[in-house]
Amino acid sequence: MNNFAKGCGAGVLLLVTSQVTAHHSAAMFDKSSTVTLHGTVREFQWTNPHCFIQLLATDGGRTVEWSIEMGAPTLLFRLGWRPSTLQAGQKVTIVVHALRDGSPGGQFTSGTRADGAPIGPNFGGSTTP
Repeated sequence: MNNFAKGCGAGVLLLVTSQVTAHHSAAMFDKSSTVTLHGTVREFQWTNPHCFIQLLATDGGRTVEWSIEMGAPTLLFRLGWRPSTLQAGQKVTIVVHALRDGSPGGQFTSGTRADGAPIGPNFGGSTTP
């Protein structure tokens, strides 16, 4: 293999690697603080590339839908989560790193069921490896 071919291969590898790193950025979340949400699961989306919890939470007397990002299904599965871990209509308390722009969304850090039992593992503030 000549040096030109090796150089082209290395260049392609660098481009692909930079795109993967950019995809996994969590810069949109405010990691310096957390928000605790009390609400009802509307939907638990077990999808690639990230799972999401759609949570209906009350804010000042009105219902607001929060979109809570999690890790990939393969990561969650390894940590003990299953597509049936959360069900629509389930009452939960979820702690998130909220979106910096103030939109109703965030990154899952921990959660509990209505009876106080934990929901899955505590990610310690990061759902993307």
